[in-house]
Amino acid sequence: MPQVCIGEKSDERAAVHELSIAESLLGILVEEARNHGIIRIRKVKLQIGELAAVVPESLAFCFELVSRDTIAQGSEIEVENVRIIAQCLRCDKSFEVEEQVFLCPECGGADIELISGRELCVSSIEGETGE
Repeated sequence: MPQVCIGEKSDERAAVHELSIAESLLGILVEEARNHGIIRIRKVKLQIGELAAVVPESLAFCFELVSRDTIAQGSEIEVENVRIIAQCLRCDKSFEVEEQVFLCPECGGADIELISGRELCVSSIEGETGE
């Protein structure tokens, strides 16, 4: 199955943010399950980038709420954290961004391109088919 990606928050908006993502995630999962003959979703693996502004525990809680009485009810959510990787456009070095310092460790340049760290993707769905 191909990867499917879901396209600054205060504490007050955090729950609404994760709830909205959980609803979108459920829609994607139900559609993909239908396309692949899955009648019950058991496990979902997600890739969540460090810059995605998503709290995995909050997302799991919200997903549990929105998935009630659906084919995804009770499914396990497994999260893979994706580190922030950037590439310097001056010296072409790829590096892991640490402590939110977006400067090339090789040349000190700030002209960088983010390679990873913003994603929120479904990497796999496990479930039962009707067969």
